[in-house]
Formats: sequence, structure tokens, C-alpha cells
Amino acid sequence: MTWTKQRLNNLFFFLGIAAVVVMLFTFDVSFVELWQHLCHAGYWLIPIIGVWFLVYGVNAWSWWTIIQSGIAAQKEHSEESDQEEGGTSVLSFKTVYRLTITGYALNYATPVGGLGGEPYRIMELSKYVDKQHATSSVILYAMMHFFGHFIFWFVSIFIYLALVAVGDMPLTTAIGTILGIIILFCLVAFYLFSRGYRKGLVVKTIRWIGKIPGLKGWSSRFSERHAEAMHNIDMQIASLYGRDRRAFYVSLFLEFFSRVVQSSEVLFMLLLFGIDNGGGFTGILLTYLHSILIVAFTTLFANLIGFLPMQLGVQEGGFVLSIAALGLSAALGIFVSIICRVREIIWILVGILLMKADRS
Repeated sequence: MTWTKQRLNNLFFFLGIAAVVVMLFTFDVSFVELWQHLCHAGYWLIPIIGVWFLVYGVNAWSWWTIIQSGIAAQKEHSEESDQEEGGTSVLSFKTVYRLTITGYALNYATPVGGLGGEPYRIMELSKYVDKQHATSSVILYAMMHFFGHFIFWFVSIFIYLALVAVGDMPLTTAIGTILGIIILFCLVAFYLFSRGYRKGLVVKTIRWIGKIPGLKGWSSRFSERHAEAMHNIDMQIASLYGRDRRAFYVSLFLEFFSRVVQSSEVLFMLLLFGIDNGGGFTGILLTYLHSILIVAFTTLFANLIGFLPMQLGVQEGGFVLSIAALGLSAALGIFVSIICRVREIIWILVGILLMKADRS
């Protein structure tokens, strides 16, 4: 088992390296132009890259809340059944923080909506807690992460409407229609997430996969072999919402808040170009709200087409469109997208180095 995990760890490591190489050679600008953009950013690169220490810290705190809630539930169960759950006491926040960074590094590097980091997180977390708890906590956090996206998009709509009310943003029939579609999209997602949190979703997901042509046999065999494990995982997923509402809402708020913090990255780049809406507290606040709208639109656009590895071209297009929609220049959108891509490369390298540093 240890040898298998070592081979998987190496596979993830080389996947990350390959992703960095691909990203370096898929910039829409030459290396000369890239260097010019980096020089233009100058010392602003420090807060742009550094803000992600805080973003990943908030993400890790959200996941840590879920894990700790599950550990507490297991301890209560073990006391009732006089059984010991081994290994849970050695899991530290530092470890969860490291796995958060590494998991997201792998997510950036893989297709299918950025799901590459989840198997790695389960594999590593199972060293500290039992496999079913590791699986349920990773699934729960992934759900919380996506749920946080939808809440962020939903709140951003009302931020836009508030800016419309003060005369800062336009509201045409086309824009109103798009906002209405997004609201409906988010409300449907809220309903589906609420059902998943109350009843679990692993068993239903495997059954749904069985309806895809060619996968019915695999789905049936998998369900038969792992019926008890899937049922237990679903029970643990439903347990967080049903047993520990405080942990549920704390984790969800932290995931939403991480997007708000992430928007500081775009704020720094707008300030770099002298875009501060007149300066002062009001001007900076307005610029920050614009940054939130840019991040919201870009992440919505990127997640709708998230099957592309590293979202090549999608994120760039999202930044250009969202910035242009705010009446800013397309050149600024290109600059923002390039600097964000550089930041991703740096954090992928940090993630895969942390993977090997832990092995050492």
C-alpha cells in the first residue's frame, strides 16, 4: 500500500511539472512581452502573489472545520462503542494547509472541472483519519467550495444592482436578462446542494453514472462492492448539516469570504494602472466592488467551461470580457489575465514542491 501511494505521489508530482511546462508555452504573448508585463507589475507582484497565502489559509480553515467536526463525531461514536479511532490526534492545521495548497495546485493542472486534487487529498488525509472519513471530508469540502462559488455569484448580482442604483453601472434589457438567468441558475444550485447536504450524494451520483451509455455495468459492480462504504460516506456528509450546523455555516462562510479576499488580487492590479475612482475611501471601496464583479464573472465563465485543463484561454477570455464590460480597456484585461496566469504557475510550483518536501 505504501509503495502504491508513493507511485501515485510521483504521478501527481510529474503531472504538476507537466502542467507548468504546458502553461509556460501556452501564453498568448511572447516571452519578451511577458517580461515587459512582469516589469510593469514591479513590486505589486508581492501583494498580488502574497494575498494567496491568506486565500489558501481561509480555504484550509474551512476544510479544517469540516474535518474537526467529523473527528468529534467519530470520538463520540467510539466512546459509545468503546473503540479507538487511531491517528486522528496527529492531524494539524499545518498539514491541512499544506494539503490545501497542493490540492489546488493539482486542480489547476487537470481537466474535468479541476478535480485532480481531490484523489490526492483523500490519499494523504487517510494517513491521519480512516479512509471513509477522509473521503467524506474531501467530498464535503469540494461541495462547500462549489457552494461558496454560487453564493459569491449570487451576492455579486446584488452588488451590481446596488451600483446600478447609485448610477455607477448600466442596466439594459440584455443585462437584466443575463442577471435573471444567473439568479435562477444559483437558486437551482442552492436547492440541489441542500438536498445533497441533507441526504448525501455519493450513492445517487453512482446511480446517475449508471445511466450513461456503457457505464451501467461498472456502476452496478461498483455499487455492489462498495455499498456499505458509500452508505457510510453519505451518512457522514449528511451528519455535518444535521448534527453540527455551526461548523457547516462557518465552513460555508469561510469559502465565500475566500472569494472576497481573492478579489484583492484584481484590486491591486487596477490600482497599479491608476484606476481608483477618484481615490479616498469611497474610491477604493468602489474599485474593490468592481474587482469583486470581475472575479465573479470570470470564475462563472471559467467554471461553465471548466473541462479544459488549466482552463487554457477560458480564464483569459473571462478577464477580458468582464473588464471590458466595466468600461475598461481590453489591454488591461490582457494584463490582468497574464499576471494571474503567472501567479497560478508560481503557486503550482509551490504546491508540488510542498508535495516532495513532505516526502523528504
